[in-house]
Amino acid sequence: MQFILLAGGVALSLLSCTSSAHDASTSPADTVNTTAALDGRLRVPTGFKVAYFVENVSGVRFMAVSPDGAVYASQPGRGRIVRLADANHDGKADGVVEVAAGLAQPHGLAFHKGFLYVANTDGVVRLTLDANGVATGAPVYVNHFPSGGGHWTRTIVFGADSAMYVAVGSSCNLCVEQTPERAAVLRFNEDGSGKRVYAMGLRNAVGLAVNPQTGALWASQNERDDLSPNHENLPPEEINIVTDGADYGWPYCYGNRVPNPEYNDAARCANTIAPALALKAHSAPLGMSFLSKATTFPEDYRGDLLVAYHGSWNRDTPTGAKVVRVHVAGGKPVSVEDFITGWQQSNGNRWGRPVDVLVAADGSVLVSDDASGSIYRVTH
Repeated sequence: MQFILLAGGVALSLLSCTSSAHDASTSPADTVNTTAALDGRLRVPTGFKVAYFVENVSGVRFMAVSPDGAVYASQPGRGRIVRLADANHDGKADGVVEVAAGLAQPHGLAFHKGFLYVANTDGVVRLTLDANGVATGAPVYVNHFPSGGGHWTRTIVFGADSAMYVAVGSSCNLCVEQTPERAAVLRFNEDGSGKRVYAMGLRNAVGLAVNPQTGALWASQNERDDLSPNHENLPPEEINIVTDGADYGWPYCYGNRVPNPEYNDAARCANTIAPALALKAHSAPLGMSFLSKATTFPEDYRGDLLVAYHGSWNRDTPTGAKVVRVHVAGGKPVSVEDFITGWQQSNGNRWGRPVDVLVAADGSVLVSDDASGSIYRVTH
């Protein structure tokens, strides 16, 4: 089966401004031989397998691996964090153990220097790890940031500099925010103090990951809706390489510094950063993970990353609901191809929607699905 690069639907008008950003529509198509997986419900490249790691975890979203190798996952709708251990190493979670509850839409998770940090919609809390590396005790806030409005998710990573980075989405589809802390990536000291805006103009950067080869912070970007006259195919979603003090354009611009018609400010757009890679419009890229530690995968995957597409809501022909492989060269994303498909049926209906991608302690890859309440385990 042949898969055409996903960004092929990006209009050529996005290239009207000169930029170093790579538009995947310019990449040659790759041919990927696929095979059925998960009892025929999914398709993966030949040689890969997909099985359930855990089921019946309603609304499961983001994940993190603890120092003892267990997987922690957020259930924002239930306000809790759960621990999923695989003590007998059979590739399945032994059970679902609640470690924190009563949280405010917890989403992103990160382990750092003896603590589990959880990005709630209104601030980051942390839990202490006990002598066995298990999160315990009452969550304690280490900082706060704006909440309310649209885009409630918050994602957290610790950078190569050990600083804490948190993505805070916009409060709206398209507007000038009342605070610079929305539509931004915030930087904190590793203990949560010292808040400042690190990068702006990022409408909804749900996925954050640190490139293990360069130490650079990458973000997946969900762009605006209702862009006339071609709202189904514009604007492209984005992969951005996030740098200190940079402006990535929203709400004034989209794509390769193209002015949004509501503001029509080409001069301002000229000083913004174009996306490192353009993705198909309304794919809703969420969690992503570099594959350097995915030891069950072939060697040629190790420098790339996987991104979960949650899928569109405002297209006549739905797109997304799949996991894609982003090829990386020279420290930059250069092209994209399908990796796991099948959650979306030919009639556009979906039985699942992937959210996050995580490299587990055993070198396999886990994919969460908030629609089916499952986490899948992918191996080669």
